[in-house]
Order: sequence, then structure tokens, then C-alpha cells
Amino acid sequence: MPQRRPHMYLAMNRFTVTTQNAAAFEALWLNRESNLKNMDGFVEFHMLKGPEVNGRIVYASHTVWASEDAFRGWTTSDAFRASHKGAKDTAKLYEGTPVFEGFTAIQHIA
Repeated sequence: MPQRRPHMYLAMNRFTVTTQNAAAFEALWLNRESNLKNMDGFVEFHMLKGPEVNGRIVYASHTVWASEDAFRGWTTSDAFRASHKGAKDTAKLYEGTPVFEGFTAIQHIA
């Protein structure tokens, strides 16, 4: 019987951004200093941009981790706090609060 390895974990936050704030929102993400590469269990990050619908664009930050435990370690780390410092100041760029979704991979084909 094949040995099971820990499942990858995908963490996503969705942001709804008005078209007038889209450039500033993108600049915020593209110019930020990320601490992810230094974290145990970090695999990859993508910032995704959806289509414009009714003057709004949905963006999704998509992070892949080796396991849910690795992701939880990130969320309680000093690096996480440093990366999210000042987040309240930039909340005006998107509507409401980010919508978090976490997924455990049950299949991975590469």
C-alpha cells in the first residue's frame, strides 16, 4: 500500500475591489515585501485577478503550503505580523473584509 504524505494546503483570500481602486490595490501587492519564501512549508504564491463585473474586480491571494500545519505556523509567526502590519490602513481599497477559504488537496497532478 502506498504511503500517504501530508496533503498540500491551499489558502485563499478573496478581495472585491472597485475599478477605481484596482491600480492602487495591485501596486500595494506588487510592491510589498513578502516574507513567505523564508517560511517552512511554503510552496508558492499567486495573486489572481478576475474579470471586471459591474465596476468590481475580484482578486484572490492564493498560497500553497506543504500542509495545513505549515500554514497555521505562518499565521502565528512574527513574519506574518510584519507582512500584515498596516493592513487596516489599506482596507479602504477593497469592499468589506477579505473572504478566507482554506483547502486540503486530495489529489495533485503535475
